[in-house]
Amino acid sequence: MTPPRIKPSLLLEVLTQVRVGLSRRAPVVNVRRERFREETKTEAKRIALEQLAEQGISGISVNAIAKRMGVTGPALYRYFKGRDELLNDLVRDAWHDLADTVEASVEASEGASPPDRVRAFAEAFRTWAVTQPHRYLLLFGTPLPGYHAPQDTILTAHRTMSALLGILPHEGPHPAGPSTLDAQLVAWAGSRGEGEVPPAVLLTGLRAFTRLHGVLSLEVSGQFGPMGFDPALLYRAEVESLILGDSEARGSTRLSGPG
Repeated sequence: MTPPRIKPSLLLEVLTQVRVGLSRRAPVVNVRRERFREETKTEAKRIALEQLAEQGISGISVNAIAKRMGVTGPALYRYFKGRDELLNDLVRDAWHDLADTVEASVEASEGASPPDRVRAFAEAFRTWAVTQPHRYLLLFGTPLPGYHAPQDTILTAHRTMSALLGILPHEGPHPAGPSTLDAQLVAWAGSRGEGEVPPAVLLTGLRAFTRLHGVLSLEVSGQFGPMGFDPALLYRAEVESLILGDSEARGSTRLSGPG
């Protein structure tokens, strides 16, 4: 018995409908796949942060993370090419989180005096650091031998400094600093997209950040523990010292403004 012949036009119509159906399903499949990928990466990073908190940066292990997740090491390497790529994501996330935190504090202090805005910035900076010291040390602690953070984190990292520079008073006379340092500071600010900022303001911001970072680093690493005083009080005293200014520091400007 001869099988019935299918008209070419009918066959073409069927194939067209199949293609349309597949094309409609493809975006849905891709969205689900991407969602699963992001969920997997998020879980892996959560476990990595636990390792970071418990063992430090050297304790982060992709294979150990995979075991916790119930997958093989090679399976997780489809999402992170290696530990350094995982660290890159953790560093990016931490910089963004820190910057979001201090920027929110600066925005919330809109309309306040410059000293109060500096206090708000400093408190937000410290709160972020002491509530998650492992992430603070990931950014500011001893570098892991052989690991280099990606170049794209430079501008992200500068967001925190930019938030501080943005609330320092720019008006009024500013004593001139060393000309060589002035040029270097202006070049540094320009490379970070800061625009026109007086060198003395840049110097003040950099000094302030350096001093706050110094106190915080000692606190989060536990160095003040045996000394018997409240590190928060020392930190706030340092903030007040910055706000009052140091008349003996050449090239410095008062955080409270001129006068």
